[in-house]
Amino acid sequence: MQEQLDDDSKPARTAFADGPRLLADIGATHARFALQTAPGSYRSVRVLKCDDFAGIVDLLRFYLSEHADVRPRHGALALANPVDGDYVRMTNRPWEFSTDAVRRDLGFDTLLIVNDFTALAMAIPGLKPADLMQVGGGKPVPGAVLGVLGPGTGLGVSGGIPTVDGFITLGSEGGHVNFAPADEREFAILQAAWREWTHVSNERLISGPGMEIIHRALADRNGVQAPARTSAQIIAGALEDKDPLCLEVLECFCGMLGGAAANLAVTLGAFGGIFIGGGIVPRMGEWFRESPFRTRFEAKGRFSGYLADIPTYVISTPHVAFDGVANILSEHLRGRSGGNTLMDRIQGLRAELTPAEQRVATLVLEQPRLVLNEPIAGIAKLADVSQPTVIRFCRSLGFLGLADFKLKFASSLTGSIPVRHSQVRTNDSTHDLSAKVIDNTISAILQFRDQLDVRAIDRAIELISRAKRVEFYAMGNSRVVALDGQHKFFRFRIPTALYGDSHLFKLAADLLGPGDVVVAISNSGRLPDLLAAVDTARERGADVIAISNSQSPLARRATLCLAVDHAEDSTTFLAMISRILQLLLIDIMAVGVSVDVHHARPDGAGADGEPDGKRALISHLDS
Repeated sequence: MQEQLDDDSKPARTAFADGPRLLADIGATHARFALQTAPGSYRSVRVLKCDDFAGIVDLLRFYLSEHADVRPRHGALALANPVDGDYVRMTNRPWEFSTDAVRRDLGFDTLLIVNDFTALAMAIPGLKPADLMQVGGGKPVPGAVLGVLGPGTGLGVSGGIPTVDGFITLGSEGGHVNFAPADEREFAILQAAWREWTHVSNERLISGPGMEIIHRALADRNGVQAPARTSAQIIAGALEDKDPLCLEVLECFCGMLGGAAANLAVTLGAFGGIFIGGGIVPRMGEWFRESPFRTRFEAKGRFSGYLADIPTYVISTPHVAFDGVANILSEHLRGRSGGNTLMDRIQGLRAELTPAEQRVATLVLEQPRLVLNEPIAGIAKLADVSQPTVIRFCRSLGFLGLADFKLKFASSLTGSIPVRHSQVRTNDSTHDLSAKVIDNTISAILQFRDQLDVRAIDRAIELISRAKRVEFYAMGNSRVVALDGQHKFFRFRIPTALYGDSHLFKLAADLLGPGDVVVAISNSGRLPDLLAAVDTARERGADVIAISNSQSPLARRATLCLAVDHAEDSTTFLAMISRILQLLLIDIMAVGVSVDVHHARPDGAGADGEPDGKRALISHLDS
C-alpha cells in the first residue's frame, strides 16, 4: 500500500501545517472514515453503517463528534455515485445534498466529492506488488492506460491515463452498460432479471445484490429448493461449505466479471492492466485465481491474444480508496496554494524541445504575463524565433495553437492564485504592480467565497425584501459602499436613505420602527457614534445588518452580520480589498432581492400592472 494506516498512538510524520484532513469512502452500505495527519499517515479509521443515519451531514457529524479535539479544515469524500456539479442525488441510497451546503454546515474550507472509482483509479499508481494479487499472465506496459472495476453494492468502473504532469482519471459510469450473456446459462439469468427490469445493466448482476439474483435464477433453473442468501452467505457457502449451488453461482459470477473486464480492457486499450477493487472479490481470496474469470477475460475470439498480454490484478490492500481521495485532495490544495501544473510541465519538457522551442519556453517561464499579452509576432521577436516555432512550441505541449495555449495558460495563472498578499515594491514596474493588485484582490475574493455564511445572506435578503425602509450608515471609505447599496435598492423601489455623518446617525435611527432595516458598514466595526445609532435602531424595533469584521462590536450588536474578515490595517493604510468584498456583499444581496421579487411575481408585473423593472436591473440574471 502506498500509505500506511496509523493508530492514534503513532506520531504523525511531516504533519500538515493546517491540521488533519478528513477522508471518507462512502458506499451504499458502509462508510469508511479516516483522518489524514500527514502524507502517508492515517489515523482514527472507522467504519459506520449508512442505514444508521438520515443523511450525509448526520453521518459526517457523528464521525467528527468522536474527534471533537480536531477541527479539519479540508475534507474529501469518495462516493459510490455519479458526481456532476454541486448537487448530488445518490443512486443506491435516498440521500441528496449540495456539496457546498454540506461544506458550510460543517465549517470546512474545502470539501471535495468524487466518484469512488475515480478515487480508486487515482490510488493505483502508488500501489506496490504486495498490495496486488495477479490473476493470470500478462505484463503491464509502462506509461500505458489502465482500467479499474469492482463489484460491491454496485459495479464501479473507471480508468487512468498517465500524462507528463500527472495521472488523469476517468469519471465513468461504465457499470451501467447493457449486460451481454455469453452462454445459455447466463441468458437464463438475464431472463430472470428481465422479470424485474426492462433494462439490465452489468451492475444489476455483477454486484452483491446481483449475486443474490444469480443464486435465485440458478436455483429455479436447476430445480433446487434453496433458501435466499446474501452475497456474503453465498461466498461462505461456496468456499467453506462447498455447497454445489453456491459454487456454481460464484463460477458464473466470476465469468461475468471476466467478460466485463475484457470489454473494459479493449475499450480503453488498457495495457497498463485491469485492476479489480470493491468489497466482494477480495473475500474470495486465492480461489479467485482458479475461477473462470481469467479464462473468460481472454475468450475474445480474434482478440484473445490481445487480451492475453494484459495483466489483471485484485487489489488486496484495505482502505485503498483513502490513498486515491487523499491524492485528489492534495492535488486540489496544491493548486489552490499556488502550484501551477502547466508551468511545471513546461519546465519538465524543456529538455525535449528543440533549441528554438526552448527559447520560447524560457520566455514563457520568465515573463508569463508578457507572453499572455503579446501577439504571435511579438512573442517570436522577444524569443528570437520564427512565428512557426511559436506554434510548434504550443503543439509540443499538446495544444492546437497559440490561442488554445494562451487560454489554458491564463487559466492556470489565475485559477490557482494563492490566498496571499504580494507586497508592491517601490521598484516594481507598472505592469508588475498592476498584476500584484489584481492577484491580491482575486485571491482575497476566492477566500471570501469559501467563507461566506449563506444562511446569514439568506436572512439579509429576506429582511431587505420585506423592508418598509432601508437606511445605510457608513463613514469614510465605507461610505462608497453604502452609496452603491443605496443606489441599487432605491432602483428596486424600496425607500432608501444614506447617512454618512456621525451626527445624523443617532437622529435618523431614532425615527425608525419595526419593519425598517439599517445596513451598517464599517471595516473596524468600532466607531462609537455608529454603535450608538445601531443600539437606538434596535431599541426602536428595526433590524440591523452589519457588514463588518465578524469579531467587531458592530457584529455583536447587529441583528446579523455579513462578515468581511480580510486582514487590512485601515488605521494605517487606506483599505482597498475590504471595500471590494463589501461591494460584493451588496451585489449578492441585490441579486438575491431581485430573484426573491421574481419568485413572488413570476409574470414580472408590478403592483400597477406595468412591467416590473427589478430583474432587468441585475446583469447576473437572465433577461
